[in-house]
Amino acid sequence: MRIDVLTLFPELFETPLRTSLLGKAVEAGRLTVGVTNIRDFARDRHRTVDDEPFGGGAGMVMTCEPILAAVESLRGTNSCAHVVMLSPRGRPLTQPVVRELAAHKDLVLVCGRYEGVDERVVGLLHADEVSVGDYVLSGGELPALTLIEAMSRMLPGVVGKAESVDTDSFADGVLGPPQYTRPAEVAGVRVPEVLLSGHHGAIARWRRKEALRLTKERRPDLLGACTEQDAELLREIEADAAGPGRGE
Repeated sequence: MRIDVLTLFPELFETPLRTSLLGKAVEAGRLTVGVTNIRDFARDRHRTVDDEPFGGGAGMVMTCEPILAAVESLRGTNSCAHVVMLSPRGRPLTQPVVRELAAHKDLVLVCGRYEGVDERVVGLLHADEVSVGDYVLSGGELPALTLIEAMSRMLPGVVGKAESVDTDSFADGVLGPPQYTRPAEVAGVRVPEVLLSGHHGAIARWRRKEALRLTKERRPDLLGACTEQDAELLREIEADAAGPGRGE
């Protein structure tokens, strides 16, 4: 997979692209990331990339020409790329969206700054606008890194155990279950006995039930159409809540 990032601050990508699983994916050639400075395509000697908004208002707006020229410079290396604009008004970045974008062979990520990007850029590039959350950052660089990291986990060979991806939060539409490791007791609190039982069927059922419990408590909006087994577990969860304890 090839990803080209257009940004005014290429230095923000240097360390993350050399670190942890993302760095290993790049080093192994499973992921290629090119970082292009939009300012290099400004037409004046001051390398200007922004201007005052038409109609007045606070702040500055990124101009069309440097961004369009930067994209054009990629012709031949990423000519058929799907263009993504990191924008607070874009569609929410969810795990299904991550999987969808990771299916593209080539992507161009455009990182906005200031009060935003000239609207014509979105139209001319047929950009797919994506948002990482309902909050405002100073630019699209950190959202771009978030997207790159999330997509890299979808690539074969990046995560050591492929099943780790399948059990991540949101991988199957719900939050992940609680996780525990050694020692079995810390400050008087023991790991749930079922996890020590060695009974794989019981462990799988417990994990699914706890995943549903957490989702019901913290993100009930994620509970859409349920399987018959999930519906049964949710009924048990409701019965647990009505009783004296959690019943596990």
